[in-house]
Amino acid sequence: MADSAHASGDKFGRDLTTGSIPRLLLAFSIPMLAGNVIQTAYSIVNAIWVGKFLGKRELAAITVSFPAFFVLVAVAGGLTMASGILVAQCAGARDWRRLKDVVQTSTSLAILISLLLLPLSELLTPAIMKAMQAAPDVYPMAVSYMRIFLLTLPFNIGIFLIVSMLRGVGDSKTPLYFQTSALTLTAILDPILMFGWLGFPRMGLNGTAVASVVMQGLCLVATFVYLHIKSHVVAPDWRRLSIDWPMAGLLVKIGFPSAAHQSLVSLSMLFVTGFVNAFGENATAAFGAAMRIDQLSFLPSMTFSMAVTSMVGQNIGARRLDRVPHVFRWGMVLSGAMSILATLIVLAVPQSILRIFLNDSEVIRLGVSYLRIVGSGYIFMTVIFISNGVLNGAGHTLITTGSALFSLWLLRVPLASYLSNRLQHVDGVWYAILISSAATAVLGMVLYYAGIWKRPVGAHHLAAGSTAAGRDGEKPDATPAQELAEERD
Repeated sequence: MADSAHASGDKFGRDLTTGSIPRLLLAFSIPMLAGNVIQTAYSIVNAIWVGKFLGKRELAAITVSFPAFFVLVAVAGGLTMASGILVAQCAGARDWRRLKDVVQTSTSLAILISLLLLPLSELLTPAIMKAMQAAPDVYPMAVSYMRIFLLTLPFNIGIFLIVSMLRGVGDSKTPLYFQTSALTLTAILDPILMFGWLGFPRMGLNGTAVASVVMQGLCLVATFVYLHIKSHVVAPDWRRLSIDWPMAGLLVKIGFPSAAHQSLVSLSMLFVTGFVNAFGENATAAFGAAMRIDQLSFLPSMTFSMAVTSMVGQNIGARRLDRVPHVFRWGMVLSGAMSILATLIVLAVPQSILRIFLNDSEVIRLGVSYLRIVGSGYIFMTVIFISNGVLNGAGHTLITTGSALFSLWLLRVPLASYLSNRLQHVDGVWYAILISSAATAVLGMVLYYAGIWKRPVGAHHLAAGSTAAGRDGEKPDATPAQELAEERD
């Protein structure tokens, strides 16, 4: 392996295999947390514009549309996560040539997936909205909004792929710069197009979708240009873009379960939203506003989970299994503290928070009920996210998918149906969310302490003699990326 390749890789990332774990975890997580806060802040500001100035029907239309959109993003989400995992493992192993194979193949597959999903989703939008049981006065707005917003799909896939690969090499700052610019400009453009300011036509709800399409497209182009100017290690070579089929098979092996996982989450949200919709547009609007608060409350756990995945991936690539338990513990401590703080806030002043989004007293009452029930269990999400982060970093996306199947389809969806009918109130849905989260947290702890992460996906049996020994003096199994290299070489 050439020294220049080594230098190139180290230049554009952070080595997560040496040094203080809590310091690394914080330094790596803070830019990601800032980016996620900005993303959620934009979502909240957008919800305020829509809920306060357009109305609860428009907010309900967005609430109905987003779960369907996230199902589509989830299909490609498996590819982006698998790419990030393999990039992290290659970076930890200092195998920059294989890392470039991951970049080239992932980019090619992302283009193919986008070309397939976009026309199909546009065609199926009306049927999806009907399946979601959108209220008659919400349905036309939801279909119109969704068809425009779907144009962001290829841009989302491209951005998520780049961000995942950058995090794999330990770079969490570059995505922050582009996210901040794009979301700031989108937040400015939203009201201009919604209300027809500065000579633009008044587009109403559709204006927010148009703003997202324009700015996300510009963000993706700007990111690619920047990566190529810097000759970044994760910049695709467009002239030699191709699919390495053994690498593609490895991406599918890790990515398909991840896509299934994210699809299970999004599809379950479709069903849960459908149960909520059955109680009327007030319940739907309350659910939409409360979910925005959930998003903000979950941000620390989600962020630390992504950091844990990258750190575990690099350390497995570097054959440093001894560091993984410390990554897990510090992830739990840092994320758990933030979740407890979020719970205290939403339980103390739920009405005040919801009034930021809504004026309707009945909608606020339903939202308060959600926050008091679901908000009391935010700590469960910490356990779920961090345990999943460790398993995903080890390539065990199939295990986390099985956990999601248990949580969402064997518990949450059936419970939401049963309890909402039993109680004849939307509170039944809220209780189903809380109970399923608690059960999944217990399962996550069991899976972690079972030590599944010590046996990376596709790995050989443990063998002695590593220069970077594991906790018991043995080297961990070969990573999937290393197996692929051995097969070729």
